[in-house]
Amino acid sequence: MSNTLPNAWSIAIHGGAGSMTRDTMDAAAIAAHEAGLAAALDAGRAVLAAGGSAVDAVTAAVAVLEDDPQFNSGRGAVFTYEGTNELDAAIMAGDTRAAGAVASVTQTKNPVRLARAVMEAGPHVFLSGAGAEVFARAHDVPVAQASWFATPERLRQLEELKAQPDGWFDAGMKYGTVGAVARDAAGHVAAATSTGGLTGKRWGRIGDSPLIGAGTYADDRAGAVSCTGSGEQFIRAGAAHEICARMRLIGEAPDVAARAVLDEIGAMGGVGGVIVVSSAGEIAQVFTTPGMFRGRADSSGAHVVAIF
Repeated sequence: MSNTLPNAWSIAIHGGAGSMTRDTMDAAAIAAHEAGLAAALDAGRAVLAAGGSAVDAVTAAVAVLEDDPQFNSGRGAVFTYEGTNELDAAIMAGDTRAAGAVASVTQTKNPVRLARAVMEAGPHVFLSGAGAEVFARAHDVPVAQASWFATPERLRQLEELKAQPDGWFDAGMKYGTVGAVARDAAGHVAAATSTGGLTGKRWGRIGDSPLIGAGTYADDRAGAVSCTGSGEQFIRAGAAHEICARMRLIGEAPDVAARAVLDEIGAMGGVGGVIVVSSAGEIAQVFTTPGMFRGRADSSGAHVVAIF
């Protein structure tokens, strides 16, 4: 899909790349996930259609996914090995390359909104843990009790994982991450990503999602990227920035740049997916896993959600 006309806008979202297939998801689960994706896509699309900014659009879309317990972010985040929910998020604006990120937060209802507050109201880019929660309260970012994030299904998944003799985290990449990228009518791009991380993660592990340049990046000179997958390899590849750099410096199309970087990640033993929007509004959604929850819409009327 390409959008190069003046005042055109486009948006893409993902709800995580992973091992889901038609054999592992029944019709009801497929319908429920597609409905959740459509709701998030509609939230972002409404912002852009009304002339709103790319930053507003990705914030709106990701917040809807964070509130949906079907996805691994916010409510419905996976559990750590110790039985807690630790949340990470990041956002970046392509016009100024301003960015905000948070990690290991446990009391913020929508981590993407906290990441945005860090970007817009704080002197730093990246806050973590208790300090990030203090910042949230100082800037009126809504909080939530631990019970808001914890769901019975995610707890069951943790218990299943811990029952395996050789399993202590979700190496099978089953439950993903969420993210959005957008290009607004003014020609600016933005990206946002949010996650609960890996089921059974330990020792305060943080993946690529909140790391600017690894799981999230935006630059009006190239485009915007949000990643999902095996975070350690995405970090080592500097995946999101690498995709933007290839687009900006050697003129690669979004899908070509995305595939090249995913090939590098694959050579490191990693899998996953990326969503990309170029500065011209062209969208790519590329993944090396069996499926990726995803959607895209633009000012021409396109509106598509998919899983496999």
